[in-house]
Amino acid sequence: MDKAQHKRQRRRNAHLRVRRRIIGSTERPRLAVFKSLRYVYAQVIDDLHGKTLAQASSREAAIVKKADGGTATKEAARLVGEAIAERAKKQGVETVVFDRGGYLYHGKVRELADGARSKGLKF
Repeated sequence: MDKAQHKRQRRRNAHLRVRRRIIGSTERPRLAVFKSLRYVYAQVIDDLHGKTLAQASSREAAIVKKADGGTATKEAARLVGEAIAERAKKQGVETVVFDRGGYLYHGKVRELADGARSKGLKF
């Protein structure tokens, strides 16, 4: 197993450990984060019904225009957090459970969370 495979496997295992405890309900859905090398993605998911209530990513044209540094920066992550919070509020979601996806709560993940909190999402 090379270094990249090992890193992916370690994150996957960490995410599975977290997901044993974190379950999104109708009252408090799960805010899931995924990072690739080029983009940052976020979804608000109701796990009980298996439905995605809202989603946002740094691939969207509006976010690409606002993010000066690119699509995989902390600034882009903050914009994704703000967008997901606005969309979740339109769906009537006020509070969520934060699922960091096995990533450390640092850098882009933290900026996404801060962006969502700044627009009124509670977790």
